[in-house]
Amino acid sequence: MATSPSGDPIAAGDAAGLLEAFRARLIAGPSATAVLEGWCRERWGIPAAGLVAQAVPGPERPLSQVQRARLDLPRDGIARYRRVRLTCGGRVLSEAENWYVPDRLTEAMNRLLDTSDVPFGRVVHPLAHARRNLGLRLLPGAGDPAGAGPHAPLFAIEALLLRRDGLPLCEVAEVYTGAVLSPV
Repeated sequence: MATSPSGDPIAAGDAAGLLEAFRARLIAGPSATAVLEGWCRERWGIPAAGLVAQAVPGPERPLSQVQRARLDLPRDGIARYRRVRLTCGGRVLSEAENWYVPDRLTEAMNRLLDTSDVPFGRVVHPLAHARRNLGLRLLPGAGDPAGAGPHAPLFAIEALLLRRDGLPLCEVAEVYTGAVLSPV
């Protein structure tokens, strides 16, 4: 259950309003990483470096033909797959799948993605990317965000991250949890 800093339950209307404000920021923001870093700083006083991408082991998911077309990736073009949990202060805020085109990133960026827990959006920030949302789905936890636990999935977003010239860098599929409503 979502609670206020004093430990009192957050009223259903307050939780719904907070969730709506968070979704609106994600939809309007240039990257989920930037929005989450701001959210962590404002809600919990945690600096941007406190947002961590924890790798989730498991099999890779190949690109679909639709994803390949959205990424403007030639038939012989290579995409890499990265699945992470974005955490802040011990809270799992989202789980994200990311199919990215390594040839559109620098060697240093690819090395960071392969060897660190730095979120994708922070790694590619120098490319001045923009985000194009493809869709948003409400999940069962969104119906009662005040009663949703921190692990309850609230909503899912699919998006493309684009370079300044409009060429896609990656496609992401993100699921956000009730932890985004957690108190201090």
